[in-house]
Amino acid sequence: MYDLKIVGGTLVDGTGGDRYTGDVGVKDGKIVAVGRCDESASETIDASGAIVAPGFIDIHTHYDGQISWDEELAPSSIHGVTTCAMGNCGVGFAPVRPTDHAKLIELMEGVEDIPGTALAEGITWDWESFPEYMDALDRMPHTIDFLNHVPHDALRVYVMGERAGYDQVATVEDIAEMRRLLRIALEAGAIGFSTGRSDNHRSAVGDWTPSSEASGDELAGIAEAFVGLNHGVLQAVNDFNILHGDEHFEAEWAVLEQMLDAAG
Repeated sequence: MYDLKIVGGTLVDGTGGDRYTGDVGVKDGKIVAVGRCDESASETIDASGAIVAPGFIDIHTHYDGQISWDEELAPSSIHGVTTCAMGNCGVGFAPVRPTDHAKLIELMEGVEDIPGTALAEGITWDWESFPEYMDALDRMPHTIDFLNHVPHDALRVYVMGERAGYDQVATVEDIAEMRRLLRIALEAGAIGFSTGRSDNHRSAVGDWTPSSEASGDELAGIAEAFVGLNHGVLQAVNDFNILHGDEHFEAEWAVLEQMLDAAG
C-alpha cells in the first residue's frame, strides 16, 4: 500500500522521452512506482489535466538575503523548483563583519538589482562566519531545499577589509586566509565557491565588485581549498565578450582553467 498515489497526471520524467499519462506511487517519502500503480494508497491526488514532473534544481539564484526571512522563496517554489543554489556571481552575505553589512548590501543591490531597502530591513544578520550563516538558515522553516556557495566578494571583504577593492592585489597571507575559511565552509556543508568577473557587475555606488579583477594566482590559491574533498562546485560569471577579441577570451579562459586545476 502506498502512502500517496498521484493518479491520471501527464508524466514528464526529465529524461527527454515522450510525455505520457500515468500514476506515481510514494512510500516512506520516496517514489517507488511510476506509470501503472495498482496498489491502494492512504492518500490519492487526482492530477488529471496537470503535469507531474521531478522537482527542478535551479543552479543560479540570489536568495541569500531573502532566505533569512522568507520560508517560501517565491517565485521559485511556485514554478516547480524544489532545490536552489544560492551565492552565485561572488555576491552574498557571509562571511561578514558587523561593520560590513551595508557594503555587502550595496554589492547585491548593484549586481542583482535587489532593492537595498528590502535587504537592510529583512536580513537578520545573526551570523558572522559562513557555518554560522548556514546554521541560521537551518533554523528557518523551508518550502524548498537550498545549497550555498561561498561568495568571493564577501570572502575578500571579510579578509581584506578596506583593501578589498577591485584594484587591490591580495597578498599571499590574504589568499591563505580566504582558502582556510573556504575549506571550513566546505567541510561544514557549503556546496562550493563562486566568483564574479563581469564588467557589467557594479555595486550600488558604481564600483566594480571586489572579485572582478582578481588574479589567476588568487583564484587558484583559494581553490586549493577543494583538494582532498569529494564534493564541490566552482562557479564563475564572466563576460567572455567577443567584442574584446579572441585574445581576451583565451586569457579569461586560462584564468578559469588555472582555478580548476588548483582545485584538483
